[in-house]
This record gives sequence, C-alpha cells and structure tokens, in this order.
Amino acid sequence: MAERFAIPVLPVPDDIDELGHVSNLVYLRWVLDVALAHSRARGWDTQRYRELGAIFMVRRHEIDYIAQVTLGQELSAQTWVDSWKLASCIRKTELVRGGMVVARAATTWAMIGLASGRPQRIPAELVALFT
Repeated sequence: MAERFAIPVLPVPDDIDELGHVSNLVYLRWVLDVALAHSRARGWDTQRYRELGAIFMVRRHEIDYIAQVTLGQELSAQTWVDSWKLASCIRKTELVRGGMVVARAATTWAMIGLASGRPQRIPAELVALFT
C-alpha cells in the first residue's frame, strides 16, 4: 500500500445537519480537501497542472458511512492512491476518529486535457510521486 497522507479535520457548527451530526456532504468535502492537500504537498497545485495542460477530475465517488461524527470530534483524514490505469487512478480515503474508521471512500480521478476535455495519459512522474 502507498504511504498515507493525513490532515486533521474538526467539524464546525455549519457542518452539522438537522440530526445533530456531520452532514454527508461534509464527508465528501473532507475527501476532496485531503486529496487536494496531498497533491499540493507533492508540489502539484492547480497552477502546476495548468502548466502540464491537464488536471485530475472526479469521475466517481463511493463513500461508506460507518459511524456518526458530531461537533468537536477531531478526525484524521487519511488518503493514498491505491491503483493506477493509463488515464485514471483510484484514491482511497479514511476518516479516522481515535483509531476508529468512521468513513471510507474510493474516488476515481481521471486525467483530463484542459484543451481537449478528453482523458489523457497520466505522466510517469506523477505516478512515481504518489506511489
């Protein structure tokens, strides 16, 4: 398994839904936040992708909600790239509270050419950075 990258996450009042726990949409936001933070930490921010002429776009999210999270419960959002294809990859994410996984996600990201809007091959240098 690839090395995990992690950021801390702390729910704020706006993250809480009418049932008193973190909204499902917020879990999704955290999945995206940790993925983007991981890419930036490896030196690939939006500007660098623009220079490449391609960027990763989400094709699919799959999330398993395992346990509720409420206001003030600190989490660790952990992510890694699990598998690669020519023009896409699957990134896994776990949201962890006190050693317990509270949600799992798998996101399919496709490398899309900015000019063409079509899938294109992921450069070997990117695969090496996240493997």
